[in-house]
Formats: sequence, structure tokens, C-alpha cells
Amino acid sequence: MAFGKRSAGPATAKPAAVKPAAPAAPKPPVAKPIAQAPKAAAPTEPKEKPKPAALKPPPAVQEEKVTQVTDRSEEYYATKTTIFNALIDTIDLGQLAQLDQESAREEIRDIVVEIIAIKNVVMSISEQEHLLDDICNDVLGYGPLEPLLARDDIADIMVNGADTCYIEVDGKIERTNIRFRDNAQLMNICQRIVSQVGRRVDDASPICDARLLDGSRVNVIAPPLSIDGPALTIRKFKKDKLKLQDLVNFKSISEAGAEILRIIGHSRCNVLISGGTGSGKTTLLNCLTGFIEPSERVITCEDSAELQLQQPHVVRLETRPPNIEGSGEISMRDLVKNCLRMRPERIIVGEVRGPEAFDLLQAMNTGHDGSMGTLHANSPREALSRVESMITMGGFSLPAKTIREMIVGSVDVVVQASRLRDGSRRIMCVTEVMGLEGDTIVLQDILKYEIEGEGDDGKIVGRHRGTGIGRPKFWDRAQYYNLERDLATALDELE
Repeated sequence: MAFGKRSAGPATAKPAAVKPAAPAAPKPPVAKPIAQAPKAAAPTEPKEKPKPAALKPPPAVQEEKVTQVTDRSEEYYATKTTIFNALIDTIDLGQLAQLDQESAREEIRDIVVEIIAIKNVVMSISEQEHLLDDICNDVLGYGPLEPLLARDDIADIMVNGADTCYIEVDGKIERTNIRFRDNAQLMNICQRIVSQVGRRVDDASPICDARLLDGSRVNVIAPPLSIDGPALTIRKFKKDKLKLQDLVNFKSISEAGAEILRIIGHSRCNVLISGGTGSGKTTLLNCLTGFIEPSERVITCEDSAELQLQQPHVVRLETRPPNIEGSGEISMRDLVKNCLRMRPERIIVGEVRGPEAFDLLQAMNTGHDGSMGTLHANSPREALSRVESMITMGGFSLPAKTIREMIVGSVDVVVQASRLRDGSRRIMCVTEVMGLEGDTIVLQDILKYEIEGEGDDGKIVGRHRGTGIGRPKFWDRAQYYNLERDLATALDELE
């Protein structure tokens, strides 16, 4: 049976695990040892005081705020488990699989209503509707994840075993009361997700990268590697695709800075987008690709297809992991090399993380102007150093100066994105690659984000400022596309 064994064991184990921690908390503030210390053993007083202080963090963790995503009670979960088990014993899953989604959902609802009547379960109309939806989601959809996937304000969903689920909202991580029936149900949903894109996750292949049908990125790591049950991480994408103007509204970039990025995209500059995990690199890449002309042929290469290009002439390529025998792998470098035979005008690499950096630089330097990619780095200079390191790690026996000359001849602009401590995402700087002086790559900032302080609401206050550059290196390129006046106006506004 695909659903595995079901029991209410994990659901009831959670409160039991929390209870021992509650009586442990009052022990540190007991008054007797403190009262006796000054009289009997003053030297031991400093030794005993640090111990209660060291014990204080665990109670703080136990008091973690839980966001109530659903209003389900323990009785509801117990009733749901009973009815679900009766449903699985009654329904023919083979025949159910032959029905379309809507018909299967109606069939399940009819059977569940009959089971509720037979078992004389007392429920309100709203509770019964919730139960019908939950059981249909368990059988046909993503189970408890459905209400989280339906919300457009959630950026990340992090499931750490059947009883623990966190979400990220407005840049902040918070715990929810969402839980799964047991680890078997969670593993079943993980397998359902990855099988939709031809991947697999089990004991033999416990790590898997996949995506949802809307492009949301999915990572699964299963036991025995994940000790407390399957760990599922979903990086959600908004249903409404963000545009550069949305980033201006979010104060990620100023109006003048957005105009400069628009000109960079239109004038076919080769761009690297650098930033840490969760800093908004893919979102920014999506926004920049919005300025590609509809007549251009664009080819994207990704580990899991998540870019949302709006152009009509787009070819989307995706890597493939090795099969169970360890063969059949198609790496990112294989895709980028194959791109060059597909007559692309622009090549977009979702994330540069290995030897494919060499092939991307070659593509940028051989007539594929306007190519773009993202990589993990904390500054533009570190981004270029990482490109150099990735080329070296790929086994290319080239002198360091030769590699740097390739970088300087290929990359025009580095855009640095960052996620600040208040959860907001900002474009920290737009930097030009000027050239090579000796063995050093010369960079020039066009605009930078300066932090000015912190508001009463805890949000960071700052602004994007120009660096006084009146004629950037890509001026001639902008002039070729008749955008030099727009560029001059944007640079003046930055001042």
C-alpha cells in the first residue's frame, strides 16, 4: 500500500516530549541554594550561578511561538485518522487512479460522507467540509501542505519530520501547527512530488532535487540520512510573476537604479547576479530577463526549471541526475556546451556552481551578448573570485592571469543582492568590470545601497546612492541601442 502504516502515535508523542521540559524550567530559580550560598560557601556561589543561566535557553525554545495555520484539534485528527483508515479499506485505489482529478475527488467525498454516517460521527457542517477537503488532499494532493501552497505570501516551506513545519513570511521564519499523520504519509507526499518530474527518493537514493508544476523548487532528504524523518524544503514562487517595478515598490531598488538595470538588460550586457541563499537572485534574474526582446532566441539551463521567462522563443533545459546504476547523468556543463549548438542569442544559466562557468564565459565571449547567470557570493569581487575558483576546480590547467582575462572580456556587470537582518531583500550594488591591471581585476561601483539606521518598527532604513560615475563603461553599448539619454538621466537622478 502506497500510504504505509497509519497510527496516531507520532501525533500524541509530541506533547509527551514537551512535558518533561516544563518541570525542568522551574529548577534554576529555586531560592534555597541561593539563600544558603552567602552563609555556607561564598566561593561556590559563582560556580552555581552560571548553571541556571546555561539552562535558560532551552525553555525559550520550548516557548516558541506557533502560527495557527489551521484550527484543527486533537479530536479532529483522531477522527480523521479513523475515517481515513476506513476509506483506504473501502476504496479501490487501482480504479481511483483511472479517474480524472475532479471525478476522483467527488468519489472520495461520497464515500467519506457514507463512512461518517455509518460511524455516527458528530461533526458540524464546517468541520465535515474541512475533513472532506483534508482527506481528498491526502489521497490526491499534497496533504497538509495544500493550505500552505495556496498562500501567496509564503516564500519557503520547511518540513522537519511529520510533526514540525516552518514557513517564511516577510523574510521571517515562524513555526506552524501543520503536521502530518506520520512519517510514512510525509514520505508518500515527497515521492508523489518528485515522481511528477521523473525523479525518485527512497533508501537507495535519499537526496533529491525536484520542482512543483508551478516551478517551485523542492529538496527532499529522506532517512537514513535525515534522522528525525523526511526533511522537505519548498522554495515557493509567487503566482503573479514579479517585475522590476515590483522590486521598486518593495524598496529593493530605487527608481533610478531600476532604470539602469533596464538599460543593462536592453543593451545586452553580460550579467552575473551574486548573492547569498534566499537573497532573491532568481527573482532578480526573472526581472532582468523581462527586458529581452521578444524576437530573441533564449535558452535556459537549470538544475530544476524555475525561471519564468515571458518571451515567446524560449528553450528550457534541465539537468538529469544519475539513475540507480549510477549512469545517465546530464550535468550543467553538458547543457551549456550543447546550448552553443542550438543557435542561441542569449544563454541564461539558473545557477553557476561548477566547471560550467568556463563554458558560460566562452559563450559570453563568442557572440552571445546579454547572457546571464547567478552564483553564490557576498560581494562582486568575491563573485569573480568564485568564477575563477570554479574554472580551476574543473581541471582546466590555465594560468590565473589567463582566466582573469577571460572573466574581464566576458562579464560586463555584477549585480549584488542581499537579504538584510530584518528579512528585507535589497540590491546592494551594481558594479562594472572595468579591466585588468597587472593580476588584479578592476571594478567600479555605479550605485550602492547605504544603510542609514533602523526604524521604530525594526526595519532597516537606507537608500541607493550613485557613486558619481558619469559615463560607465557600458555607455557605448547603451549608445548603440539609442539608450544613452535614458542612462544619463538615470545617473543624474542617482546623484
